[in-house]
Amino acid sequence: MEQLQLLLEGFGAALTPANLLFVFIGAVLGTAVGVLPGLGSSMAVALLLPITFSLDPTAAFIMFAGVYFGGLFGDSTAGILLNTPGQSSAIASTFEGHRMAKSGRAAAALATAAIGAFIGGLISTTIVVFFSPYLVRLATMFGPAEYFALAVFAFIAVSSVVSESVVRGLASLGIGVSLAFVGIDGPSGTSRFTFDVPQLFDGINIVVITIGLLALGEVFHVASRIHRDPESLKVSSEGIARLSRKDFRAALPAWLRGAAFGAPFGLIPAGGAEVPTFLAYGTEKRLATMRGDKEFGTVGSIRGLAAPEAAGNATAGTAMGTMLALGLPVSATAAIMLAAFQQYGLQPGPLLFERSGDLVWTLLASLFIGLVVLLVINLLAAPAWARLLRVPQHYLYAGITVIAMFGAYAISASLVDLIILIVLGFLGLLMRRYAIPVAPLLIGVILGPLAETELRRALAVADGDAAVLVGSPLTIGIYAVLAIAVLFTIVQHFRHSQSTKKQQGPALTEAV
Repeated sequence: MEQLQLLLEGFGAALTPANLLFVFIGAVLGTAVGVLPGLGSSMAVALLLPITFSLDPTAAFIMFAGVYFGGLFGDSTAGILLNTPGQSSAIASTFEGHRMAKSGRAAAALATAAIGAFIGGLISTTIVVFFSPYLVRLATMFGPAEYFALAVFAFIAVSSVVSESVVRGLASLGIGVSLAFVGIDGPSGTSRFTFDVPQLFDGINIVVITIGLLALGEVFHVASRIHRDPESLKVSSEGIARLSRKDFRAALPAWLRGAAFGAPFGLIPAGGAEVPTFLAYGTEKRLATMRGDKEFGTVGSIRGLAAPEAAGNATAGTAMGTMLALGLPVSATAAIMLAAFQQYGLQPGPLLFERSGDLVWTLLASLFIGLVVLLVINLLAAPAWARLLRVPQHYLYAGITVIAMFGAYAISASLVDLIILIVLGFLGLLMRRYAIPVAPLLIGVILGPLAETELRRALAVADGDAAVLVGSPLTIGIYAVLAIAVLFTIVQHFRHSQSTKKQQGPALTEAV
């Protein structure tokens, strides 16, 4: 097979001492920047971009291979340990990962995330190497109506699956979409929900929302219960950077399911890795309910961490393929990589493989090498990261607050962002207090602008005819799958409520 021969030639160019050193340096730097809350993988690539300008193109992009996946590995580390994900694509991993850390399994959670990221990246990069022509053809089938259908699918699926109550899930989604509407409306130029505050004209940054709801919300929640529930603040770590055979067997199907969710989403600009990670998380939660898994949502489920972590890196792998083959960046990190190519006078697209084939295949080979290097680094460093949880709780949460404030302020150096951060922190506290899920809110913020833009485009092309939204087999298929999923979820919720009533009935009778 021609692709295999070209890939082997790429390995021959990448497996030199100098190039391996560049991969290692990129992996370490990317992970270090990705761990910092408020920065994340895209910022890692952006900050390290100037460093590579003095290198030749091959060495530069080999280093970027390490930075690219290193930032993604680092994104979930702070989320697992401090409930502050480095980037929105790591939010879904934070839910069960942080619960595992709080229950004393921090190093196991980090190992699960590292192996999941490795498996997701390995599968997606392999798909790029051997099936990129077919994946590109699939990506071209999506138009505005298909993107809108995909956004609606993510809205309803996450709201109905992640939440125990569909009503609470939809309420959370409504809050998220409302936050997404803040700012200047692009087509009309009208300001919406800005209250004439200039700092709000560009909208509320997703990093501010994420840090406010998750990090500061967690700080306020812990502070509000410090006298009522002091035992819940005792966080420990066993410091073992490996998984038992039982845990590995439990996580393996979830890793594969997560990779299956993530790989196709790297081909289309539908919210980056957030959609597949939330869908993978929701699927694992539904399966946990069917199995009667009591760890999910309490002490932390290894499957609930494994699936979204694999999905996120699988999306990143195929996103790299889409950027190389089409010149289409479907994520912020890929967009910065595109700028790096252009800096060297290279234009990603169909002709890139013909004109600069040696560089492309060396880059793809270095992605495989970078994944192996990152897996080793993260497994070895997991005990060191986990020791963060041995810090006394009052110091730890004070540190989280300071990091959250600095991360939010670093975005645009605006005091308005800090005020919004505090308000969102109290909102996160109220949502925890009344069991309103955070995931639908976040997916509403992320996909709200996409859904609105694609809806307008679809209606503009069809002169206002709403039938265009269901005018293709692909949109009909998406809505059909959505209807089946919602119906299944309603039935599951009904059965669960009936069984709960039956269990409460005898208990009330005995009490009387």
